[in-house]
Amino acid sequence: MALEIGAERTDEFVVEGRLMTDVGGTIGASVLSTPGMIGMMERTSAVLCFEQLEEGRATVGFEVCVKHVAAAAEGQTCTVHAKLREVVDDRKLRFDVEVKEADRTIGVGTHERRVIEIGSVTGEQG
Repeated sequence: MALEIGAERTDEFVVEGRLMTDVGGTIGASVLSTPGMIGMMERTSAVLCFEQLEEGRATVGFEVCVKHVAAAAEGQTCTVHAKLREVVDDRKLRFDVEVKEADRTIGVGTHERRVIEIGSVTGEQG
């Protein structure tokens, strides 16, 4: 596996569509949902891995431990950052992840992914 500890990726996204919630109408505004934030953290980590893995391999997420500490309103542009902190047994990957809006931290934590053979998900024999 070619992944190196310290590898990093940063992406931008706009708070819109499926990334938002109004908490069932209880807060009077649409904001970045916690599941939407986590989805962007996972996506950035997955793309970071995929670009460096051997053909026929991918990753799946299996653990997320994050705090959603501030709101990001509809239309705001956020950045999501993932940094590979640890590789265990060439297959378990631990990331530090963070979402920011300008210089405000929106969410921060860790995410873990496991390297798999793509055929193991699709049911192909390999």
